[in-house]
Amino acid sequence: MTKEHIENIIGRSGQAVGVGQAEVTYYVAGFVAAEDGIAAGKPLECFNPVAVVMPAEALSRKEGHVGAVAVSRTGDPATGDFSDAKVIRKFGDVPDDLSTL
Repeated sequence: MTKEHIENIIGRSGQAVGVGQAEVTYYVAGFVAAEDGIAAGKPLECFNPVAVVMPAEALSRKEGHVGAVAVSRTGDPATGDFSDAKVIRKFGDVPDDLSTL
């Protein structure tokens, strides 16, 4: 049994979750300048909506980055079905279309 499978059964918090139960996850995504515009870096998962804003602001100021965004997504880890990302806060230069996050 893999770690991912266990997390899908008991949830990241360690408490049992029901099949088909939606969870909210929080992510920070940084953006860097690219030849064809702006490219997103690898998203970083955070544990709550408060903890996601500060890393986003710090990442937007990091050398080589042009911006960052704090987002949340609601979905079911067991099925892989997630809603579109909802923006919590943007810092710096962030594209309008965040559908790839």
